[in-house]
Amino acid sequence: MSNSPKKCDIVIIGGGPAGLSAGIYTGRARLDSLLIERGVVGGQILNTEWLENYPGFPEGVSGFDLTRSMHQQATKFGLETLIAEVTDVKMTSESKLVKTTQGDFTARAVIVASGSERQKLGVPGEAEYTGKGVSYCATCDGAFFRDKSVVVVGGGNAAITEALELTKFASQITVIHRRDELRATKILQEKAFAEPRIKVLWDSVVEEILGETLVNKVKVRNVKSKKESVLDVSGVFMSIGFKPNTGFLKDILALDNIGAIIANEKMETSVSGVYAVGDIRSNSIRQVISAAGDGAIAAVNAEKYISG
Repeated sequence: MSNSPKKCDIVIIGGGPAGLSAGIYTGRARLDSLLIERGVVGGQILNTEWLENYPGFPEGVSGFDLTRSMHQQATKFGLETLIAEVTDVKMTSESKLVKTTQGDFTARAVIVASGSERQKLGVPGEAEYTGKGVSYCATCDGAFFRDKSVVVVGGGNAAITEALELTKFASQITVIHRRDELRATKILQEKAFAEPRIKVLWDSVVEEILGETLVNKVKVRNVKSKKESVLDVSGVFMSIGFKPNTGFLKDILALDNIGAIIANEKMETSVSGVYAVGDIRSNSIRQVISAAGDGAIAAVNAEKYISG
């Protein structure tokens, strides 16, 4: 049996909205297309219970339903999907090799849509109590904190969305934010401020997470007064941003200072025939609609590149 890499026209790394959108377009272009996803097809959006800002759904749509439909649509046009982890890549203008836990593949073009993961805060107790009160996903873990007091760390869209999700379960949610105003969109702020179970601790940072078997306290410091305090809580939800999944591309593609891939308006990276889309792209606005748009742009340009 030959161990030589399987040949494809195009390999898409990552199965979130950006990768799925790319797959719809490459499939319709009749390119031999393979999507590689290490987890569950859908990406980070699976952690969003309800989207209210994706066009065409006036009543909203769940992240699960939206990406399931996108995957079905891409599959209908011929996209193949492989559940595997990319272990190594060798990408030059002349050749692209993608090594995975399920075999190796060569492609004429590659679209990188591998997304990002939650940023860690890096304070004492965070690693120790992950899964024991420290969480990075309210949709996943909120039900464990029914009628309990929790904190959400962060002040952007993701943090406020987490806090609102937790109102289904927790008795009190304290948003800890290091500044004196939130970065979340106004409509999310309005919802949060109208919710009596949500309060905001301004100008504050978490210094330490404490507990016995499970989390039971957080130590907080006010960045202006330097005063420290301790809150009795059962859960700590981290929502301070995302880290691009580009570790396997560090010495291959040009990255920005946070590790996101630098790409132009055609989604082209520093290597010809390699494209970056979605949350992994530098200066992405991290929205489902822009990720889908990135995927379409990359696919159209990849088709042009392949056809010469």
